Amino acid sequence: MAWDDTASKIWMNGNIVDWEDAKIHALSHVVHYGTSVFEGIRAYDNEKGPCVFRLEEHIERLFDSAKIYKIDMPYTEEEVCDATIEILKENGLKSCYIRPIAFRGYGELGVNPLNCPVDVLIGAWEWGSYLGEEGMNIGVDVGVSSWRKPAPDTLPVMAKAAANYMNSQLAKLEAIEHGYAEAIMLDYQGFVAEGSGENIFVVEDDVIYTPSLGSSILRGITRDSIMELAKSLGYKVVEETIGRERLYLADEIFFSGTAAEVTPIKSVDGRSIGIGKRGPVTEELQKTFFEIVEAKKDDEFGWLKYF
Repeated sequence: MAWDDTASKIWMNGNIVDWEDAKIHALSHVVHYGTSVFEGIRAYDNEKGPCVFRLEEHIERLFDSAKIYKIDMPYTEEEVCDATIEILKENGLKSCYIRPIAFRGYGELGVNPLNCPVDVLIGAWEWGSYLGEEGMNIGVDVGVSSWRKPAPDTLPVMAKAAANYMNSQLAKLEAIEHGYAEAIMLDYQGFVAEGSGENIFVVEDDVIYTPSLGSSILRGITRDSIMELAKSLGYKVVEETIGRERLYLADEIFFSGTAAEVTPIKSVDGRSIGIGKRGPVTEELQKTFFEIVEAKKDDEFGWLKYF
């Protein structure tokens, strides 16, 4: 991730500002209480031109997250979509990662957020494979975390909220300490949920399984895309609760997400999965996914918004 990007611009509350001027007050509500909702979106540059992957769906989810937390968005979905394209053009970015975020700004401190304004900003920067190129081609080693996802009556996991990611950070830190690239988290009942920042799929006898929305997972945009893509390729896709031990016996496992895209998992808790590297089902899905975003295959799903 490019932190020293002072030549770039950021869209902030309807204005284009310099990277170093995109500041908030230290007493902003979000700093003290984590009151923000956000999205991660990717843009790809292919032979037809630069395009954003499922922009409208991502912005719709941003607004859904805001609704859950009673954050009244000061812009429409269309305006935020237009602003996203605007900041990409302003920065001359074609293939990049995009971060729109809405948060409670400077007003008053206290748990009650209602007297704090809602600020919206959109940043974008170049960012390669989240778990590394080798991980994309061969697979990554992961471990099941001791930290579980929240129960449904604690934090709403369907909201992509900053506060939720403190839970993810604990799992990620534990994974790193144990020498893993990523963590797999269980839900409050002990069933498989997702990674610290990715959804997960398990392949058994050419059937693709993924935890249901009731397993404390984020409703992933890339997850939905992979399910749709897999069905179009003739695979059966099943959403259900998945026990931890099924991970060890799976033929293949892979992560999906905006940052991770389609990343194979080659071991879990030190146990080799399937052939110990990217399997054929994962490879086909990964290959077809990239053929679509790289315009080597028709975008039959209408996922790409060119600009």
